[in-house]
Amino acid sequence: MANARALVKRRKAVRNIRKITRTMELIATARFKKAMDRATEAAAYTRKINEIVADLSQADLAFAHPLLQKPAEETHVAVLVLTSNRGLCGGYNGAILRQAGGRLRELDKSGKDVTLEVSGKRGLAYFKYEGIPVDRSYTQFEDKPAFDEVNEIASRFVSEFIAGRLHRLDVVYQKFESAARQAPAVETLLPIGDLASGGESGANGREVDYEFLPSAQEILDEIVPAAFKARFFKCFLDAAVGEQIARRVAMKAATENADEMIRSISQQYNRARQTQITSELAEIIGGAAALE
Repeated sequence: MANARALVKRRKAVRNIRKITRTMELIATARFKKAMDRATEAAAYTRKINEIVADLSQADLAFAHPLLQKPAEETHVAVLVLTSNRGLCGGYNGAILRQAGGRLRELDKSGKDVTLEVSGKRGLAYFKYEGIPVDRSYTQFEDKPAFDEVNEIASRFVSEFIAGRLHRLDVVYQKFESAARQAPAVETLLPIGDLASGGESGANGREVDYEFLPSAQEILDEIVPAAFKARFFKCFLDAAVGEQIARRVAMKAATENADEMIRSISQQYNRARQTQITSELAEIIGGAAALE
């Protein structure tokens, strides 16, 4: 009887855990849908503004923007790592932190002066455990990163790059390509000279003719930082989508495992109960036979 009671308690505990994982799966699904819509809309805007920068690069302009110019030397490098504040999202954080660790080791071997910035409590805990100092930390970003907060960070990077205090910016995050495909990535966002070769017009090789009002310099001063900030913000949106997808998948797997455990425990309980009933019947029959 003691074994059967233990199985009943264990099955009840597993059922309670299943309720939690199922609820978390549903919440992650709802958050994923909203985050994916934001990331998709931002992707369209980012792609279009990058095409404009590419078109401008094809025009016969006698000037260039500082953000498009690669510094003569890359001594000061900033690395921004985007992780989650909470766990229970499978290997999401682990994959990103492995990429970050590889890039930091690569920069350390090259003798670069590295500034490490980390978003997310999981990443901060990891680097604290590894004994790697973090220069700046952010814990305010969840599944709906606000543009104003991200723009404040982006503006600081732009100012430091133009002033020459920063020579390169690498961002480590989970890149979103589709609902079925995400992968950890390390992208260099500053300098953004690579944007100038990514437009469709440049790829088609057609001649670009622009009439600039009020002036080409003023327009370039506005659109190039905007292109960087759009791409920078999209990294945060991609990270939010990737986290929710990973959590949904992890909680779905946990719920399915709980279902399997409940079935297995129920079978064990039924066998234990049958054994107990058989034993009791045998005792009753033996007692009745003794009385005759």
